[in-house]
This record gives sequence, structure tokens and C-alpha cells, in this order.
Amino acid sequence: MANLLEQLKEFTVVVADTGDIQAIETFKPRDATTNPSLITAAAQMPQYQGIVDDTLKSARSSLGKDATAAQVVSLAFDRLAVSFGLKILEIIPGRVSTEVDARLSFDTDATIAKGRDLIAQYEEKGINRERILIKIAATWEGIQAAAVLEKEGIHTNLTLLFGIHQAIACAESGITLISPFVGRILDWYKKDTGKESYAPAEDPGVLSVTEIYNYYKKFGYKTEVMGASFRNIGEIVELAGSDLLTIAPSLLAELQATEGTLERKLDPKNAAGLPIEKISIDKATFERLHAENRMASDKLAEGIDGFTKALVSLEEILAARLASLEG
Repeated sequence: MANLLEQLKEFTVVVADTGDIQAIETFKPRDATTNPSLITAAAQMPQYQGIVDDTLKSARSSLGKDATAAQVVSLAFDRLAVSFGLKILEIIPGRVSTEVDARLSFDTDATIAKGRDLIAQYEEKGINRERILIKIAATWEGIQAAAVLEKEGIHTNLTLLFGIHQAIACAESGITLISPFVGRILDWYKKDTGKESYAPAEDPGVLSVTEIYNYYKKFGYKTEVMGASFRNIGEIVELAGSDLLTIAPSLLAELQATEGTLERKLDPKNAAGLPIEKISIDKATFERLHAENRMASDKLAEGIDGFTKALVSLEEILAARLASLEG
């Protein structure tokens, strides 16, 4: 009997949720995603010190010996996620997601500029933009920025997505892919209700992604749904059939080690017959629905704050490493 990971790959694209290149080599996903926390963690691993050092040296070479340490670190910081992305693309056949600085989440113009810059860095290295997803927080401003990038042929992945209002706004804006966060939704409900556990089929995060998936398939949206941020393989099993699922290496290993029959739970054929009402989202409606959804409001703000702290930590790591390299 095939293990759960092998069966999952038959009807869902499996994506590795990690900056750990060795893990990607082990599980052989089609695509890979990174985020500021994952890049920061990877940058501290001894096996990836060479990537960090090469990025810092390249930044110094680009700016010249008269540039300040702060200027070198700033440029290296901008380039590091792409450096990891390039290494990942040597292994996987598909796409890598590279995230825009979370501190730009409410600045449409700056997000557009950063998205263009990231694509330019990849294309300068000979990578076709079809293999890159620019990852942007699903604020209203972020979604508007992504819509502009999509019209320029730059594909986007809208992250930190917790509510149907965010998902609909993304679909109506022609976004390539969204990443609804299953585990973080579960975390919020456990804390809010005091309930210690949920059965996988009743997991609030699972229910949220299922609602989004069915809405998209019911109304024929092309935006892909990629469930993310899992806490256990039960959540993954319940979302088998989602367009994509991005999964941490520890859970990929557990799926690979588990024998059994995996049933497809999400299917466009089932969504077609569901009695779902279509909703149109403009800015005022988005803001109203977001304010009414305490979970989505809390988790989006918390997610942006968490990624921002990871970025500050990464800047500190780069500054310390540059000082070590340059004596």
C-alpha cells in the first residue's frame, strides 16, 4: 500500500514549506515556499553559511569599499531571499515563492516596486518569471499591488490569508495563488474558546479552506488555493484535493511514514452543486468584513508583526556576519 504522501501527490500539488534546501532534496516537492521566519532560521544553519557569506560579499562588491556596513547589510538583506530561491530552483521543477518585506504590507506602491525588483533579480540570473511567485500579505493594499503585478505578468501568492473576504478579493483581482493559514486559524480558536482540540473534520482552519476552495470552484475562479501552516497531518488529510498544500518537512516525513488509504475530500465536481451565494468585494466591504472577523483581524496583524520581527532579526544576523567577515 502506498504511503499518504504518495497518494496525496496524485491529486494535490505538494509544496515544501521551508528554507531548508536539504529537506527539499529529500521530499522532492514540485514547488517550494519561503517566508521571513524560514529564511531567518535557514540563515543561521551552518550548512547555509556559504549562501549568506556569498550574498554579503556580492553586496559589498556591488557597492564598493567606501559603502557603510549598514548599506551593505541593506542590499544583502534584499538579495538573500532570492539567493535561497535560486538554490531551491536548482532542485525543484516548479515555482518558488519569495516574500515582499512585511513592513510594506500597507503600502501599495512600495509593494509593487519591491515585487518588480525581486523579479528583476531572478531574471538577471536567467530565471523565467513563470517560476517565481511574489508573496504578499493579503491586506487590501497588498491585494491591489498584486493585481498590478499580475497585469505585468508577475505572478503572486497572497499570504497571511484568514478569511473568505480576503480570498474573494484576491480572486476578483486575478491573483495566481492564495495561501490560507490552516494552523494559525486553529490556534486562534483554541485560545479564544479554551477548547484544547478539534477533530480534523471540525478544525476551523480546515473548514475555512474548504469554504474558500468550494467558493472558487463554484464560480470558476482561476486563482489556486494552497492550504498552509499545518499543525498535524489530520488537517492535511481533510484537505486532500486542494489545488496545492504547502507542508513543513516534519509533516512531510510523517505523511511519508504513514500507510493507509487517502480519500480525496475536496473536488470541483462537489463544489458545483453547492448552494453558495456570490459576494462582490470592494474596499468598503472588505474593511467591514475584516473588522467583523476578529480571528482574521487578529491573525493578519499578528502575522505581519511576526514576519517583521523575523526580518529585524535577519538584519542583525547579517550585520554580525559582515562584521566577522570584514574583521
